[in-house]
Amino acid sequence: MFSEAALFQELQFKAVRSSGAGGQHVNKVSSKIELSFDLVNSMVFSETQKERLLVKLQHRLTNSGVLLMQCGESRSQHKNKDLIIKRFFTLIKASLVIPKKRIRTKVPKSVIRKRLKNKKNISDKKANRRKPDIE
Repeated sequence: MFSEAALFQELQFKAVRSSGAGGQHVNKVSSKIELSFDLVNSMVFSETQKERLLVKLQHRLTNSGVLLMQCGESRSQHKNKDLIIKRFFTLIKASLVIPKKRIRTKVPKSVIRKRLKNKKNISDKKANRRKPDIE
C-alpha cells in the first residue's frame, strides 16, 4: 500500500484565523488548520497510484495537483490538526481502493417462468374486467 509515516512527512500545515462564533478571542487566535499535499510531486505513491488518486480526487485538487483541506470545527488547533489528518488518511485510503468487478450471472429459468406466469395472470385479470363481446 503506502507508508503513512512517509506520507505524513510530505504534508504541510498552516494555521489561519477561524470564522464563526467565539467572541473577542477568535480575532487573535489561529485555530483553523489548512492541510496541503502536493500529489503530483509525492514520492510515496507509485505512478499507477498517483493516476488513480488524480482521477478520484480531480474535483478536490488545484490546477497544479495540490490537495487542500481545511478544518475549523474545534476551538483547539491541536484537535483540528488531528481531525484533518484523520480525514486526509481516510480520503486517501478510500481513493486507492479498487472496486471488485461485477460478474454477471445467468438468470435462472424458474425466475423467468415465474415472471412470465405473473404477467399472464395480470393480463387475464385485466381481460376479465372488460365487458363481454355479444355478437
